[in-house]
Amino acid sequence: MGALTGTGVLFRFALRRDRVLIPVWIGVNALMVLSMPGTLRGLYATEAERSGLREQMAGNASLRALTGPLLDDSLGGLTAWRVGVYAGLLAAVMSLLIVIRHTRDEEESGRLEVVASGAVGRRAPLSSALLASLAANGVLAVVLVAGLASLGRAGALALGLAVGLVGLVFASAAAVAAQLTQSARLARGLTSALLGAAFVLRAAGDSGSSWLTWASPLGWLEKVRAFAGERWWVLGLLALASVSQAVLAYVLAGRRDLGMSFFPTRPGPASGRLGSAGALAWRLQRGSLLGWSIGFFLAGVVYGSLTGGAADLVAGNSGAREMLERMGGRAGVTDTFLSAMIGMLGLVAALYVVQSVLRLASEESSGRAEPLLACAVSRLRWAGGHLAIAFGGVGLLQLLAGLGFWAGYGARPGAVLGACLLQVPAAWTLGAVTVLLYGFVPRAAVAGWGVAGAVLLIGWIGPALDAPRWLLDLSPYSHLPKLPGAEMEWGPVGVLLGAAAVLTGAGVLGLRRRDLAG
Repeated sequence: MGALTGTGVLFRFALRRDRVLIPVWIGVNALMVLSMPGTLRGLYATEAERSGLREQMAGNASLRALTGPLLDDSLGGLTAWRVGVYAGLLAAVMSLLIVIRHTRDEEESGRLEVVASGAVGRRAPLSSALLASLAANGVLAVVLVAGLASLGRAGALALGLAVGLVGLVFASAAAVAAQLTQSARLARGLTSALLGAAFVLRAAGDSGSSWLTWASPLGWLEKVRAFAGERWWVLGLLALASVSQAVLAYVLAGRRDLGMSFFPTRPGPASGRLGSAGALAWRLQRGSLLGWSIGFFLAGVVYGSLTGGAADLVAGNSGAREMLERMGGRAGVTDTFLSAMIGMLGLVAALYVVQSVLRLASEESSGRAEPLLACAVSRLRWAGGHLAIAFGGVGLLQLLAGLGFWAGYGARPGAVLGACLLQVPAAWTLGAVTVLLYGFVPRAAVAGWGVAGAVLLIGWIGPALDAPRWLLDLSPYSHLPKLPGAEMEWGPVGVLLGAAAVLTGAGVLGLRRRDLAG
């Protein structure tokens, strides 16, 4: 039996399992990119406005760190500048999730051992995971090329291929991480850390030290120069990195036993030191919370440092000012920019609370919860420990983001901290929806990601597209006052807190009354 025997069957099975996940990721990414030309056409309608924007970006290092350099002021060049890096970022996240789900996740659950007992080659699971990622990124690239072709065929082809290849770079990086680590959670964390480092290196390079841009795959995406005199040879760097990492993953996969890794998990102490279910929940989730905390603080510092240049970005451009006001409210430019950036971090905080709540589902489906609950530990105490970290962690993240904004901006700490903490009730509401799903229909709990993703999409793209009010109101974040700058309204905050409490209580009640997963 060959090492790749069964790859085709596993590949089809992977596509079937991800028949919802992959189209959603592709659709969100494509919508973000393909909606941007129309928005930019309204914001920068004249050649003078586009030329002025290019001059402003050339002299504003902090804003280049956020969006990258503006290489060409055509509509295609503006689109590549505004969303190119973020499209690559989303493609990378999609790819690493696909690969780890069908490799290390399957090993950790024990399903891959059952599959491997049949006529399946040693490297077939890894091959099927990489093929699934290749298919997803290939479709995304085709959609982007077709959608942007009217702006210039060469530029559309360069941007589409660059975004797809960035996805493949991090797919192969995830494949290597899946061989090195013994848990899917650690593999995802390691690959996500690499992605975060790539974004930071790209930002540092764009803001001044241009050589750092060449150290990041996201920087290579910019160096392709889509719609700005394409550099086709840079695509070869992305392809070479993808192939090299894939080869390394294949070599590592052939040198380890199924279920093992090159960096196994360190065994715990011989005698137990955890005195409660809450302490165990903290032990399981503290690493994740630490990573998120560092990320939120650094993001606050970066966005805070950009605040001083916000007025320059929209100076003399009413369209750009109107879009910023739709995101952050009608106040001074500085307050509006602060409100918009704080709101974006608030949206991202919802992903943390969903992830933390779903740790309950992971513990249950893996069978680790059942032995614990067989002891003198009630379901309420078990769930309460994880939920305390999930909901309390959101408050910590927003507090650290506020401190980061203060450090970067250097003024008005009270107003900035208050605006950051105001995002907590909306994030709690999304976490409560996930608790409700898990409590009554544990298999549907993963839909919490879909709810959070939809809210993120509404908050991110809705204002840029001038979406109707009823659509924006589907997001709990749209009901919060746009601080700083707007008047504080306690009514919506109270409603969101009440909704979060009711939904969480109902979910816990459902958990107490149903059977555990077999």
